[in-house]
Amino acid sequence: MRILIIGAHGTLGQAAVAALKDRHEIITAGRSSGDVTVDLLDRRSITDMYKKAGALDAVVTCTGHAYFGPLAGMTEDQFMIGLKDKLMGQVNVVLIGQSLINDRGSFTLTSGVLDRDPIRKGANASAVNGALNAFAMSAAVELGRGIRINVVSPTVLQASAKKYEGFFPGHVPVSSERVGFAYVKSVEGAITGQVIALD
Repeated sequence: MRILIIGAHGTLGQAAVAALKDRHEIITAGRSSGDVTVDLLDRRSITDMYKKAGALDAVVTCTGHAYFGPLAGMTEDQFMIGLKDKLMGQVNVVLIGQSLINDRGSFTLTSGVLDRDPIRKGANASAVNGALNAFAMSAAVELGRGIRINVVSPTVLQASAKKYEGFFPGHVPVSSERVGFAYVKSVEGAITGQVIALD
């Protein structure tokens, strides 16, 4: 398969690439690096990415930022960070790509643990993760031509646990290898409309 991995150089993206590269042709995409560049905040950039990437059997998104901060004093602009970036960036990859991906292709989005196991200062990320999961479950009902869609939803990764130290008390970090297997399950398997949770 020809697989486009967006955010391929991030921690999650590297896990996806490592798990899939031996069996498939991988095209990498990122804001400033990769085989193609893309700004997921810009619909035209997403369209250009698809044109440059060519025919695709699968698209994996491993990117998106949310706002982390206390609810008290949170502003609409801060809350919109996650909605515009992590949520709509990935949603637009599907909305634009649904007519461009090959028959029986697949989309794999990335959410996270916080919609089912919230933390302090994580309300924006929790809302975005829940919306991504609901979008994929609903989109699976309507996507045509045998196209599938799933979401990989991991807790904090071992590789990035230090970066988020103090934010996820009591959460047991998951290995990059296990996360990689989740992307394989979505891309190579038969499931659709599923949230692959890794707690």
